[in-house]
Parts: sequence; structure tokens; C-alpha cells
Amino acid sequence: MMNDKVGRPQSSEYAPYYETYIRLVPEEDVLPALAGQIDGSLAMLRGVAEQASLQRYAEGKWSLREVVGHVTDAERIFSYRALRFGRDDRKELQGFDQDPYIAAAGFDRLAWAELLEQWRLVRQTTVMLFRGFDDAAWMRRGVASGNEVSVRALAYTIAGHERHHMKIVRERYLGLA
Repeated sequence: MMNDKVGRPQSSEYAPYYETYIRLVPEEDVLPALAGQIDGSLAMLRGVAEQASLQRYAEGKWSLREVVGHVTDAERIFSYRALRFGRDDRKELQGFDQDPYIAAAGFDRLAWAELLEQWRLVRQTTVMLFRGFDDAAWMRRGVASGNEVSVRALAYTIAGHERHHMKIVRERYLGLA
């Protein structure tokens, strides 16, 4: 049986690089934060027109479609890590380089609504995955990208990574404060 709140991860549960994302999630219970991002982010993103979703805020930067595709891909990878480690699989997992993923994905050729739907469905399954973990699973750790990480740190990383990129979308792509 899972506690109502899994608690915030300690700094020993993740590599220092991920502090950037984890600190964006002050909540003690990450599950409502993850679930709440679905409606909040989609409300903002669905207001973007199809053509506008191809915009880049500067030369060499990703299009808005590529940002959403990246957030979705990263969530798939972080969730897979959580699944493996939560199921007590101790095999070390390799890292990934986001730039070749973007280059190979071709997100700009996909319809904007399709990309948003992909993210929505991935997030729903992410929430369901984490809801299914018991207390022991939340605390399990594994090694990914050469660093030890706990399942609960991965949940916070997913939520914080999304917040990080949606802040960039609001400020740099949509010109919102």
C-alpha cells in the first residue's frame, strides 16, 4: 500500500544536474503535480495555431513542435527508467543525447494536435505507472547515465522537466510573463 505522499527526494537520490528540474517541483506529493500538468499545459498549448507551432524563437533553436516532442521523448525515457528500477531491475541503463533524437524524430512534419495528443497520452500512462508503485518501489534506485537515481527522483524530474520547458514556451515562444 502506497502512502498518500511519497515525499521529496533527497539530493543523494539523483545527479546534481537534475536539481535544476527537481527544484521546480516544491510539492511534497508529486502525483497531483504530474496529473495537473496535463490540463494546465494543454490549455496553453492548444491555443497555439498549427503554423505558429513551427516557430523558433531564435535561429538554431527548436521549433515549438520539437519542444513538445522532446518533452514527450524525455518523459518516455525517464518513465522507462522508473519502471525498470521500480520493478527492482538493477541493470545499468545508458543515457541519451537529446539532439540526435530531435534530428531523427521529424516532429515538424507531424500535426500539432497529434503531438499534443501523444504528450497527453504519455503523461496519463506516466501518472498511472507511478500510482501503481508501492512504498518500496518509490524508494528503489538504479543507475542511468552513469548516475544513481531513485524512482521518486525520476517522478520529480519528469514534473520539473515539463515545468522547465513550459516556462520557456510561455516566455520565449508565446511572449507571456
